[in-house]
Amino acid sequence: MYEIDFIEFPSSSAADSGKFFETAFGWTAAPYGPTYTDVQSGGVVSFGFQQDTGRRTAAPLVAIRTDDLERAKDSVEAAGGVVTAEPFSFPGGRRFHFREPGGAELAVWSPDS
Repeated sequence: MYEIDFIEFPSSSAADSGKFFETAFGWTAAPYGPTYTDVQSGGVVSFGFQQDTGRRTAAPLVAIRTDDLERAKDSVEAAGGVVTAEPFSFPGGRRFHFREPGGAELAVWSPDS
């Protein structure tokens, strides 16, 4: 059996990245030393942020699903995230992109009703 159960993002500040996701989405962040923070979330079992420049790689765009796109956008901005692409429609739903304080870009999307 093969399944994806972990995603790791590059970050300029693993601690700030973890704090952002706690504030914006209510997830739990646990630091594992000075350059790594693990985040427990709904959906993916866990994901982390890699601050060590010797180990950082380019990150894929990960999308977070929500039922309320505008509320999610407000939460992202209130937590210190920067919207990099305003909400737009695509086949199957709407989404926006944002950059969290550590520099990783993600998206939030909601399906069409």
